[in-house]
Amino acid sequence: MSEGDQPTALAQEVKKLSPQEAWDLVQHDPRALLIDVRSSMEHLFVGHPKGSIHISWIDEPHWKVNPHFVQEVRKVLLGGVSTHGGGAAPVVLICRSGHRSLEAGAALLADGFKAVYCVDGGFEGPLSEEHHRSSVAGWRFAGLPWEQC
Repeated sequence: MSEGDQPTALAQEVKKLSPQEAWDLVQHDPRALLIDVRSSMEHLFVGHPKGSIHISWIDEPHWKVNPHFVQEVRKVLLGGVSTHGGGAAPVVLICRSGHRSLEAGAALLADGFKAVYCVDGGFEGPLSEEHHRSSVAGWRFAGLPWEQC
């Protein structure tokens, strides 16, 4: 499914959080993971939320779904990044505008993850009437902490 397609019914079960709600969750729950699912180039050169972990859902050079995405998320969880407390560790996904994170979240839910969220509007948000990003919605528009190389 491409970024412009409608999300599947399963993807609609992924809970949407505003950028501020996502930041608050990550700041107040030490088990929470914030995962940037964008391409490596987007992560490095467009920027990314501070403290996020990068695991691409779709990446260059072939722009195909990462067949190891779920396994890579599980490795991060099992690697001790998210070991505080009990229950399911919240996984918060972010992409450019909120579509790829729904697809990635659907894959996690299908594999048994329980607490999967996506950042509504993503990192850059939708295009404005002037065809600019980060000027209508999204993580950067909300003024939340981010960095780039």
